[in-house]
Amino acid sequence: MTDSLHDIPAVVNREGGALDGPNSLVDARVPAPIAPSGFDLLIDVRAVSVNPVDVKIRASANGNGTDRILGWDASGVVLAAGGDTHLFRPGDEVYYAGSLDRSGSYASQQLVDERIVGRKPRTLSHAEAAALPLTGITAWESLFDKLQLTGGSNGALLVIGAAGGVGSILIQLVKALTDVTVIATASRAESRAWVEQLGADIVLDHTNPDLARQILEVAPGGVDYAFTSQSRGRMALFTQVVRPFGQIVAIDDGRDLDFSALKDKSISWHWELMFTRPRYGWNLEAQHELLNSIADMVDAGRIRSTLTRVLSPLDATRLREAHAIIETGRAIGKVVVAAER
Repeated sequence: MTDSLHDIPAVVNREGGALDGPNSLVDARVPAPIAPSGFDLLIDVRAVSVNPVDVKIRASANGNGTDRILGWDASGVVLAAGGDTHLFRPGDEVYYAGSLDRSGSYASQQLVDERIVGRKPRTLSHAEAAALPLTGITAWESLFDKLQLTGGSNGALLVIGAAGGVGSILIQLVKALTDVTVIATASRAESRAWVEQLGADIVLDHTNPDLARQILEVAPGGVDYAFTSQSRGRMALFTQVVRPFGQIVAIDDGRDLDFSALKDKSISWHWELMFTRPRYGWNLEAQHELLNSIADMVDAGRIRSTLTRVLSPLDATRLREAHAIIETGRAIGKVVVAAER
């Protein structure tokens, strides 16, 4: 690529494979996005959060050999708006999770459909806000679209791997908006302390071989609901601890799961992928509305950002560091890379 007045700084993924490959994440200059049209906003990206999806796609094969701009969590400022927009205008501070089918947020500017964008919480910095969109959407859709919890819901929800990004916001939403008891799992002292701070009622160790017995001791009839980001190898656990006609929602990419084991108890299994709406154009403004609801809750002090670490500036070195943290599988809360501290 050649530099020009119309180029912008970005971090690109040139080759799939291991993070330590020389072309996994590279500082570059890329053509600036075209002027926004339709429902698009042109965003000045101020901070991005790194998620497991970033790691997965970075490591995947890059079939067409072109530079890929990753990134699916961001906070920034609207620079320009397309002719069909009506939710935002230039100068507005926003946060969003974007779409798998478009160029991502590892660039200083990005085009995003305003219907999947929310107003940034006023009480948060861009770094704090960037920690919330992808996991907030995932948690909200899991709880209220899939499990269909309401303000009057009670019973018990088992959260497997609760200290991760989605679990960290999901616990807060459950405790703020329902009467459901949260049974969270965490395997280390620091992750246990984190989920307790976020409001988990009971915390158990998911590496304990007696986990099923411990769950049934605190929920004798079985849990009403389960949320999992770690489904592989846990079907036997779910059949033991989820009550008849209970529900499970999963966000991981578990393969070869034996769902037939759930039939005897008539347990329902739901998949959640927050990218489904933008990919298929399905009721897009629902994501705008829920992001605004989360922003309202943050500003009212009902929930908080799940940010635990900020790296700066927004370049390949810091993004590599963030990817390395996520690859350990032991990250607590969210890691954010900000243009400026």
